[in-house]
Amino acid sequence: MEQNKILEVLQNIFQKFFKNDNIRLTILSSAKEIDPWDSLNHMSLMGEIEKTFELEFEFFELMELQNVGDLVNSISLKLKS
Repeated sequence: MEQNKILEVLQNIFQKFFKNDNIRLTILSSAKEIDPWDSLNHMSLMGEIEKTFELEFEFFELMELQNVGDLVNSISLKLKS
């Protein structure tokens, strides 16, 4: 799956998860720009992403993510393996 498609799918997940159709993700988007994305929501959000893409993240992988671009790259690598 191309990275642009992954970003599009992620945007849909974020919009549904946060119940906000105005969320627009870029590779530079981070929790700082998306107000309801905090540490409490992070694990549940990642669970939704894992379910949608049918993959699993290790805990250390989740802790290293700095922005949506890192997430897209991680998903892309997992889907290729």
